[in-house]
Amino acid sequence: MTKVRAELQLATAAALQPLLPLVAAYHAFEGVGSSAEQREAALRTLLSDPALGAIWLIVNNGEPAGYIALCTGFSIEFGGRDAFIDEFFILPAQRGRGLGTEVLALIKTEAKRLGIRALHLEVARDNRRARALYARCGFNARERYVLMTARL
Repeated sequence: MTKVRAELQLATAAALQPLLPLVAAYHAFEGVGSSAEQREAALRTLLSDPALGAIWLIVNNGEPAGYIALCTGFSIEFGGRDAFIDEFFILPAQRGRGLGTEVLALIKTEAKRLGIRALHLEVARDNRRARALYARCGFNARERYVLMTARL
């Protein structure tokens, strides 16, 4: 087995075409109902406005392996800027070798560099493997709170 050597490459508008199939694969995996047009529009918006956050392509040993997206906000509770790991996807062939752990360490470093005080993420309750990964990487469930959403 090849040793994991994760690298994050900040995506620019030029990365739109490589990102589109990755986002489509993630949405299919998670059962997210989105059209190709919706995904492209959302990516174009995020890639063109750094105030909203950023996307990084994940590269492992020089090969494309997935992507991770941060969307930023502000939290009084956490005393400053915060961000959601909005989407995090590793290609199935790249899973199970420690890449997720490395990527999360790298994205924490990037978040600190950007002045982010807290990272949040959402994970499916039945995705035990992902929940275990996030717990090992320092993410704690806030059992007292429930994330709720209203579509506008």
